[in-house]
Amino acid sequence: MNHRGTRVLRLDALARVEGEAALYLRVEGDTVAETRLRIYEPPRFFEAFLTGRGHTEPPDITARICGICPVAYQMSACRAIEDACGVTVGGSLAELRRLLYCGEWIESHTLHIYLLHAPDFLGRPDVVALARHQRSAVERGLRIKQTGNAILEQLGGRPIHPVNVRVGGFYRTPEREELRPLAERLRQAREDAVETVRWVAAFDFPDAVCDHDLFALSDPGCYAIDSGTPAVMAARRQSPMLHEFPLAEFEQHVEEAQVPHSTARTTTLDGRRYLTGPLARYAINGRWLHPVAAEVARDAGLGDPLTGAVCDNPFRSIVVRAVEVVQAIEEALRIIGGYEQPPRPVVEVTPRQAVGTGATEAPRGLLYHRYALSEDGTLTGARIIPPTAQNQTAIEEDVRKTVQARLETAGPAADDEELTHLCERAIRNHDPCISCAAHFLDMTVQRT
Repeated sequence: MNHRGTRVLRLDALARVEGEAALYLRVEGDTVAETRLRIYEPPRFFEAFLTGRGHTEPPDITARICGICPVAYQMSACRAIEDACGVTVGGSLAELRRLLYCGEWIESHTLHIYLLHAPDFLGRPDVVALARHQRSAVERGLRIKQTGNAILEQLGGRPIHPVNVRVGGFYRTPEREELRPLAERLRQAREDAVETVRWVAAFDFPDAVCDHDLFALSDPGCYAIDSGTPAVMAARRQSPMLHEFPLAEFEQHVEEAQVPHSTARTTTLDGRRYLTGPLARYAINGRWLHPVAAEVARDAGLGDPLTGAVCDNPFRSIVVRAVEVVQAIEEALRIIGGYEQPPRPVVEVTPRQAVGTGATEAPRGLLYHRYALSEDGTLTGARIIPPTAQNQTAIEEDVRKTVQARLETAGPAADDEELTHLCERAIRNHDPCISCAAHFLDMTVQRT
């Protein structure tokens, strides 16, 4: 092929991401002319499945959207239903929910770091090959992940698709002594997590800068996980000022659109491209990191989060995820240390005719739910906007910029195999959950 002309790269199946997707890249000379992240999984119609169901059912149904981050869907669903019914869950029940969510962050982030992402930086095709050369590192990652799974199993009843979560709280809450073994495991996991930050910080990172708006929940006083107000940091980050808006106005700012090449909608935020996930959370919430997490972030070269440091290099997102694992472990230990079993496992949630919204920070970014209820609690409408769908346009732009930078450096010497590898790496930076994104309700395809 004459690389000075037009060439097309097609990645028909992306490796080491959750779900099935492909990439189309068209290069004209030394310019990337078109980039399309093609999510081709069949539509999943979860919003349609929810319509007509009772108000207690969304947590169990939406948990099936993803086997890696089911808690994110359960917690966002609970918040939306409770908002519609005018109920606030607080005290020990809220703390248990946050502890459960910490378990999901721990297991999901660790899975991505060790099994999916680290091989990119260490020249290995997969984690099996990595284990042959760095067995102790992979074993460390598995120990951390098992600790996160143990939290999910203790509080949720099982590590995948937990069954103990319900609107208003839980079916059963643990006694204080039942959480003691988790604390012991978490203290060991903390040492492994700190070592993980040191390990990934030593990787060789390509130069890159993401120039997207950053979008995450803001919860002053703590690092946002299971609650907060939507906050935006503009692409030009000379000013640390954030723009916030009430969650009830989410769909006035976040607009969905359908593109022919994807079964996931794409979104814009006030008409602009944006990114949600670890980089956005770190920029918006970094000052609220636990002292141990803040220290390892500084040591890892991420700057001082307490003064508003921002990580703009998407390839270094693996370092931010490792810092968030430390944060989740410290937060889990704090909750267990102060836990007192609540007198009742659930707050009564009486249905009413209303619309409610809920949002939490899934490992991959902000997850939004909206439900409309009739007077008897029947769902008359549902809207779910997952993080990977929100990030699709930003991922496409990051791929374009990464390949463009390589073409400007190497020109025709950059062969298709090298460019393909670069594309895969740029996509895996964002840990996309393809299956989560592909559950829209309708699609219009214009054919010429």
